[in-house]
Amino acid sequence: MFRKLKMSFIINILIFVLTVVSTIFMLVGFQFMGYEEALTATKIEAFKFYTVDSNILMGTMALIFAIYELQFFKSKKNEIPNKVYILKLVATVGVVLTFLTTVIYLAPFAPNGYFSMFKNSNLFYHLIIPLLSIITFTIFESTDKIKFKDTFVGIITMFIYSIFYLVNVLIHVENGKVEIMYDWYGFVQNGLQAAFVVIPIMYLITYFISCGLWFLNKKISKYIK
Repeated sequence: MFRKLKMSFIINILIFVLTVVSTIFMLVGFQFMGYEEALTATKIEAFKFYTVDSNILMGTMALIFAIYELQFFKSKKNEIPNKVYILKLVATVGVVLTFLTTVIYLAPFAPNGYFSMFKNSNLFYHLIIPLLSIITFTIFESTDKIKFKDTFVGIITMFIYSIFYLVNVLIHVENGKVEIMYDWYGFVQNGLQAAFVVIPIMYLITYFISCGLWFLNKKISKYIK
């Protein structure tokens, strides 16, 4: 267990650092892989994206988890509280949803090509941070503190964001249409009625991700000592 938590600590610190760096790059508009507009914004506007919000939550939880791990290493705490594990699950669900939405829905239809969704800050947000998060949660943070009933908590970030997104869309309706600048994920470009299909589907997908991470957290640990 000690060796696993040590690896988890290293990866969590890396996730936190990458989150801070990529967020700063996004906010100031620094682009180190060439100019790219795909799902990017500067200053406070960047926080309208679920991608940014979910990654910041992940980075925050990675730091909190690392602090608890450090206390555990120093024997100041006997164990990491179950609520911390549950919140780590919630954060991981968020970035995995971001990753899957990008690779399956956004990237294939990106005007500038599939890999335009993995440039600059989005290289970290859409790919590196989600993958590191999956690795550390499923392999190095195995626990029996998360019960199956806790998987329902995994949809909370999607639930909160869907309310924000839907309200934003509704207040920008003109003649039954919403400009893409206000519907940045393109969910209602075929009509507002699409929201009644898309939102429940996103809830369902998010819950499946939560269940999947819970299952892998339980199973993979049996094969990795």
